Amino acid sequence: MVIPELLAPAGSPEALDAAIGEGADAVYLGLKNFNARMRSSNFSYAQFEGALRTLHRMHRKMYVTVNTIFEQRESDRMFQLLKYLADTGPDGLIVQDFGVVQMCRDYFPHLKLHASTQMNIASARGVNVLSRYGMTRVVLARELNCDEIRTIRESTTMELEIFVHGALCVSASGLCLFSSFLGGKSANRGMCTQACRRLYMHGDEYGYYFSPFDLQLIEAVPELAEIGINALKIEGRMKSASYVATAVSAYRNVLDSLNGSESQIHDAINAGESILQKDFARSKTAFYFDSPEARWLDPQQNGGTGISLGKILAVKGSINSPTKSKWARIHAASLQHGDSIRIHRADDSDRQTQKIQDIEPAGEDVWIPIPEAFTAGDSVYLIQTKENPKHYAPVIPNNDKGFRRKPGFDHAPSVHLNPLEKLHRLPEGLYAAVSRIEDLYIVQSVRPVKVFVHLNRSTAPALLKNLPFSPAEIVPMLDPYFPQKDESALAPEIQSLLDYGYRYFAVNNPGHFSYFRGTDAILIAGPYLYSFNRYAASFISRLGASYLVTPLEQNRQNVERTFGQSERNRIFVTVFAYPALFRIRADLSSIYRFNAFSDNREAHFQLLPSPDGSVVLPERPFSILDKIHFLQESGFSHFLIDLQGPHLKKVDYKDLMAAAHGNKAIPDISRFNWKDGFYQVKDD
Repeated sequence: MVIPELLAPAGSPEALDAAIGEGADAVYLGLKNFNARMRSSNFSYAQFEGALRTLHRMHRKMYVTVNTIFEQRESDRMFQLLKYLADTGPDGLIVQDFGVVQMCRDYFPHLKLHASTQMNIASARGVNVLSRYGMTRVVLARELNCDEIRTIRESTTMELEIFVHGALCVSASGLCLFSSFLGGKSANRGMCTQACRRLYMHGDEYGYYFSPFDLQLIEAVPELAEIGINALKIEGRMKSASYVATAVSAYRNVLDSLNGSESQIHDAINAGESILQKDFARSKTAFYFDSPEARWLDPQQNGGTGISLGKILAVKGSINSPTKSKWARIHAASLQHGDSIRIHRADDSDRQTQKIQDIEPAGEDVWIPIPEAFTAGDSVYLIQTKENPKHYAPVIPNNDKGFRRKPGFDHAPSVHLNPLEKLHRLPEGLYAAVSRIEDLYIVQSVRPVKVFVHLNRSTAPALLKNLPFSPAEIVPMLDPYFPQKDESALAPEIQSLLDYGYRYFAVNNPGHFSYFRGTDAILIAGPYLYSFNRYAASFISRLGASYLVTPLEQNRQNVERTFGQSERNRIFVTVFAYPALFRIRADLSSIYRFNAFSDNREAHFQLLPSPDGSVVLPERPFSILDKIHFLQESGFSHFLIDLQGPHLKKVDYKDLMAAAHGNKAIPDISRFNWKDGFYQVKDD
């Protein structure tokens, strides 16, 4: 048995010191841009180089997160960053964007690439496709169970890394569009605003319906080592150094016990669990690891972290009083100067963190200063106690002389898409996408060029029967979440479809391409194979895609920058959709008995559970139906009206097609990011 690498987060120099001081074998950190934790402090170039030199002298490793998607206009900056990293020599890059993979393969092949969990790899087929394209490690999706992880390990020689501790996302990683839909702050750009942690309501009931517990797999460490997992990862680049120290020390203790007796391992796990009780995190879960029925959601659990101190009992003073402060009474006699708390408005409209500087005892209660925005009934959570912080040897040298390099000013070389064969050319016009077989009978009323049909356990057998569209007119669309459990079942389904005469397929996951090697299938890369830049589009075309569907987060300026006039006839622009804001592996119908819900900003959403998983949709669809003529003038010729989601009505469908043909706007819609693009962060 090989002891897995213990990989710790380093969101700040202090957290880096704590991780190494407590025995992490490696750390992962981000620089000032292109990483999925843009709200953490991250590292300057000098700090990064100094830390890298120290870690290598200590025989520890450093991985740099370059795990966000980038737009075409950012190609030069991405190329400059990768060239800089190739010169400095970290032990690997954690990446999401296929464009980064393409750049590294072509120009910096000695850089080791790790597929981020944001790349949404949950199957051996997905792992092995990436292996053939030069990647050396995959961070597996967190929604997998133990048997699936074991099967993947037995089916690949690729290094495998899994998360064992820290915050979870309710949505499959890389597939969450909620934060982006609310205001352009995309999780795929490192700007997630944690919509899953918000308070929602249905009817008169309120709850944190999508805020999962925190992952804790310390009991599973021996089993993961036995399976042959190469690295165990702790989440938390937004967390304090104290949190990092606590988590690393607990897992280090268990890993160090694995060469001992069963009794020693058992004692180490018990000790580790005791240590982890001090991490001030949410309730703990093993998520899917042991059982799909594991408890990991509780609507009464607050969306944030910390130990509940109850509600504010009373307030006194205000901003207008002579003391210029507002005080709150809480039932927490043990609260001390230097402790840190988080105050949470009862309606979820505000959360603020502060360190206790003043305190007045009041029997079993205390009075503490609070911000003006809070009042009686708001909740208070202890997020960190005052400690005599443990001092760790600094990893970053005090003297940064010699660490003066920065990315240069190179231009990214040009890149081309694989040529489109004449045989593969699809007719121009309007295409539709549906998620139910019965919807085919509706869309035949105004026939699109072809119909994309979501391939799932209910539609797969029906596609082998007589339908109002022939196999030549239907494009089976594979689901973007592709777990190991579905891998074997999908193979005979696809073969049956090929034998029946289907030739066009839409794929949404790297693992899907492996099913079509050696066939005459014509592949369309769906919206979840993100093509936000030419380099990603080129990589996807080399995987075997002849056409690409624009990502739902796309904007007009970027799609026109990305594709030249001669390439726009192979791009499907989505002009209408109910975007899947959360895409959840679990069937939530066993937990929740509602479908409609809203937030405190009066935005309304739908929960659609099924045996294949659950999705959350906005009530207002995305639409640019009235922009089709502008897109045609720009050279785009294939348009997708995506009707997946709510039950389709014939009258609504006819109205949409009329709007599309007449270039007319429809009411009560969202433009998503089409006009304004992503929220932009200014670089330092």
